[in-house]
Amino acid sequence: MNRERFIKERRQDWQRFESLALKFQKTRQRNWSGAEVAELSRLYRSICYDLSLVQSREWGARLEQYLNDLVAQGHNCLYRTAPKSLSGIWTFFSIGFPSLLRQRYKAFWLAFALFTVPFIVSTFVAMLRPDLADMVAGEDELKAAVEMYSKDLYEQVDASYVKQRSGMFGFYIGNNTGIAFKAYAAGALAGIGTCFVLLSNGISIGMVQGGILAAGEPATTNFTSFVITHGAFELTAIVIAGAAGFVLAQGIVMPGNRTRIDALRFQGLESLKLALGAGLMLFIAAMIEGYFSPLAISPSFKYIIGTICWIAVILYFTMAGRERTTS
Repeated sequence: MNRERFIKERRQDWQRFESLALKFQKTRQRNWSGAEVAELSRLYRSICYDLSLVQSREWGARLEQYLNDLVAQGHNCLYRTAPKSLSGIWTFFSIGFPSLLRQRYKAFWLAFALFTVPFIVSTFVAMLRPDLADMVAGEDELKAAVEMYSKDLYEQVDASYVKQRSGMFGFYIGNNTGIAFKAYAAGALAGIGTCFVLLSNGISIGMVQGGILAAGEPATTNFTSFVITHGAFELTAIVIAGAAGFVLAQGIVMPGNRTRIDALRFQGLESLKLALGAGLMLFIAAMIEGYFSPLAISPSFKYIIGTICWIAVILYFTMAGRERTTS
């Protein structure tokens, strides 16, 4: 059997499976009919076989991606339910969110490269050429940042501290969420907008960081001990929001064997889930940045806590939601 004949013979089952999966996503589980569940289960098994056949015969990445998406839809319908309670929300963030990000690893690594590479390069450029950092970040803004980190932010925790940090918490929520939302929503511009948001923020943040590090002590220690903890959540969330933007763009630019509307509906749902996960991470980052990062405690302690947070984030996205095997 060749590829064209295979597609012709199997297309009707794929389309029927897709319509059933879409119907199940829109209706409550208690309203599913037994006959339709049985049909979906039968089609799911046959599509899993189709996917393995396409992979073994190397019949094209687009066809493989299309079938892989169908399998993912079927798995979500048969083995998971949409969050309807606190336990469902917990299941999504503890299992569904990291699992989905691993499935969309290509979008994640693309966003990671577009943000991290210019961020690192800009940091080193600004350390070697502070004058360039002044041009990109703004001389007055960078000077104010250096002055701020050249002195202790707070000496004690009192009523004034709590009031001011609560206000800053709200600012961090708005600022960080704004960057992430732009990276996600710009995916509607065929992904070009997402590329621009990631690149521009990577450069600007890197330039500010490099300019502060070039100022030397005590700014260097105050700055690095301030950002290390919340940065684990904030920077990762920005990259994930960018990945969500690329997933959204895929529905527009590369619909595969779906219609563009169906592709956008499916990719849009998955991109929204990634964006919601990034939103929770930004909330955690704002809490840490607002109340923990400025505390007048030993920088060494902050480095320890920050390292633990980075390890926790990495383990969460690499290990959470994986099926356990028993011997």
